Order: sequence, then structure tokens, then C-alpha cells
Amino acid sequence: MPLKHIILVANTTWNIYNFRLNIIRKFLNEGHIITVVAPVDEYIEYKEKYPQVKHIALRHCDREKNNPLQDLRLITELRSIYKRLKPDLVIHYTHKPNIYGGIAARLSGVKSIAVVTGLGYAFINNGFLSLITTSLYRYTHKYHEDIIFENEDDLAYFIENKLISKGKGIAVNGCGVDTNIYIPFPNGYKKEKVIFTFIGRLLYDKGIVEFVEAAKRLSTSLDNVEFWVIGELDHGNPSMIEESTLLNWIDEGYITYHGFVKDVKPLIAKSDCIVLPSYREGMPRIILEGMSMAKPVITTRTAGCRQTVVEGENGLLVNVKDSGDLSDAMKKLYLMTSEERHSMGNKGRLLAENKFNSKIIADRLYGIISEM
Repeated sequence: MPLKHIILVANTTWNIYNFRLNIIRKFLNEGHIITVVAPVDEYIEYKEKYPQVKHIALRHCDREKNNPLQDLRLITELRSIYKRLKPDLVIHYTHKPNIYGGIAARLSGVKSIAVVTGLGYAFINNGFLSLITTSLYRYTHKYHEDIIFENEDDLAYFIENKLISKGKGIAVNGCGVDTNIYIPFPNGYKKEKVIFTFIGRLLYDKGIVEFVEAAKRLSTSLDNVEFWVIGELDHGNPSMIEESTLLNWIDEGYITYHGFVKDVKPLIAKSDCIVLPSYREGMPRIILEGMSMAKPVITTRTAGCRQTVVEGENGLLVNVKDSGDLSDAMKKLYLMTSEERHSMGNKGRLLAENKFNSKIIADRLYGIISEM
């Protein structure tokens, strides 16, 4: 079979580095030529491991602003790239590449797939941005050969709201987690303190406020417990908490703030539970990483999150935007013996290996794409 040229487009190289290397590796192993098109950031270091991948800097994909003129420039830029490289297929990730990349693909006469990696701020907060985004998806979905979703709920949302026609989309279990890298070590030993850890961008939509409120409530009633926060302010996201709010939390002393940490594995290893009270996800990678390292997890009964937990087996589910329900769940896990938490974590590890393994997800994606 002749080599097939595939282009991957995303709104950041961070997205490629953190979530797409499994499918890149699969494509390369199958003999395909891969080009990545994304704005260049520090995560361009992925090229050191995959030097055969060509990276083209995307200059007009501004995730911080919604400017019609800038979006037209993005369409023109992508169309120029597709016309010049003549790929066999373009795979778009995240909303702007999905929408405007779909238009560029149609204008260029190339086949395209859109991957909806989560609905995010544009859909969670019902306002003008939500109206525009849904309208654009409704108009442009026909320019893609197929649309892939990271959970069944997002697929159902698009069908119910007539953003895509029935039978157009397909759902997979997120992008997966590398269970050979996220391993359960150390685990299962008794410690003086129970540590609950939030890892993620400091966004309202991630449930960081609910986590801190639960920490405040529990700090006054429980002994030998700590609440860690790991992550950074995302200035390109309208859901970002204010810097002054973060500084107040740190001053109050209810949480231990570790800032941004590139390699979270050592901190997951020291944690007793990974907590993500998100309002909605595609498939929460940090929960999968915690499960893979055999840690119990607490997350919300919402799209993407609830698919990762078998209630009472590998973790606990709580209501969205409910810090009281969250604190109750955290207290329940705190009162478990270390052996009970260890057993819960081991069940999560098995689930990560058998359902969310990044190799399984890559093989599934490759099968879908190969059918075209």
C-alpha cells in the first residue's frame, strides 16, 4: 500500500504533546507520513522523539479571541497548507480547527475528520458564544467525512440539537492513558496524612472553586488531611479564576498550591485520591492518569467524567457544582482504611488497562480512519 499523508491540526502544540502522540505513533508504525499543523509553543519538544513528523506553525488560530477577520485568515491559511501539501486526510482537533478547518478542507478538496475533544466553555455557558459555535457546527459538519467524539453524551448532544445528522458521528473513550508510563508506584502503604489532589487548569469549569470550598469545610473537621492544587492560570480561557482569588486561597492555608508541574506522576504517587469536580469533559485525562497509577478518584456525574467511574468500585461520583456533595464524598473516602483505598485504586488500574489504555484507543481510532 502506498504511503498515505495525514495532517493533524490542533489549536496548540500542547494539545498534540499531551493527547495525540499515541495516534501519531500508530500512524508512523503503519507507514504513514504525518504533518502536524499547530501554533508553536514549548511543547514542540515532541519533535525530539518524532523527528520524522513535519510541524507547520499555525499563525492565525487565536483561541483567546473571537474575531471574524482572524477566523477568515485561519481558513485562508489552512486552505493554503492543504492545497500545497495535498494530504490524503486531515484530522482536526478542538472547535476552531473543526469548524474553520472543515471549511478549508472543503475549499481544498481534501477529506477531513473532526474530533470533538469536549464541549467546554462555549457549550457549558449558554450565551452568545454558544449560539455562534452551535450554528457554525450545524453549518460545517457536512464538510467532514465523520465526526469523532470522546464520549457518548457529547455525541448524543450533537444529534439531539441537530448539529449533526444521525449516523454521522462516532464515540470513543477519549484519547486514553499510557499505562506503561503511569504505573502504580508507590502505592498501598500507610501514611500519616490523607492527601486529596486537584490537578488541572485553574478554571471555574474544572470545579476548582468547589474543591477549595470542600477543603475549607473538611479542614476544620478532619485531622491529618491535606488538599493539594496543581495547575496554572489559563489566560486564554474565559473561565479562568482571578489571580487575586488564587492568592487568597493560598493565604487562607486550606490548600497547598504546587503551581504548574510538567510531570505530575510524582505528585499523583504521593496522593491518596485524585479529585476533579468538572462541569463537563470530553474524557478527563487526569482522572485516567490517577486510575492508571491505582489511585481512587472522585469526579462528577456529568458527560465524560461519569464514564470513568464505576460507583463505589474505583471511585465516587458527586453532583456538579455541589461542594457539599463533594465534601461528603471526600470524607467518605477519608474514613476508609488504607487497605480499602488501595483496593479501590487497584480496580481503577484494571479499568485503565482494559478500557482506557492509549494503545487500545489508538487502534480503535486507526480502525475508524482506515475504513475511509
